[in-house]
Amino acid sequence: MKRNMADLDLGGETEINLSPMIDCIFILLIFFIVTTVFVQESGIDVDKPEASNSTPLPKNSILIAITDTGRVYYGGDEISLARVRPIVHRVLSVEDVPIIIQADQDSLHGVFAKVYGEVKAAGGKQIHFATKE
Repeated sequence: MKRNMADLDLGGETEINLSPMIDCIFILLIFFIVTTVFVQESGIDVDKPEASNSTPLPKNSILIAITDTGRVYYGGDEISLARVRPIVHRVLSVEDVPIIIQADQDSLHGVFAKVYGEVKAAGGKQIHFATKE
């Protein structure tokens, strides 16, 4: 006996299961969150010195700023010179990223040298300093 689709009685309304689609969207969301590059800004504006030659650096990097008064900033917070090494070491233990020192053009060379030394002692291999373009 041959049956047509019109002869079938489904006995009510049909439902669409959205659970697989929602699962797929959540997996895509997690993928994009994990692969997104987050830039940790230094948190302050410094008057960078000019340079005759500059190259762009990757967005994923550690930014440490030095003000004209010799204060050191990381992530918008003022930090002591003693905290530079542990912070850089902690970030480098997760991912090998370049370190950019943003020193104000009127900052003291001694403070810059101390920050550079702490970054080097923490294991920094790609150490750069920021200049105006």
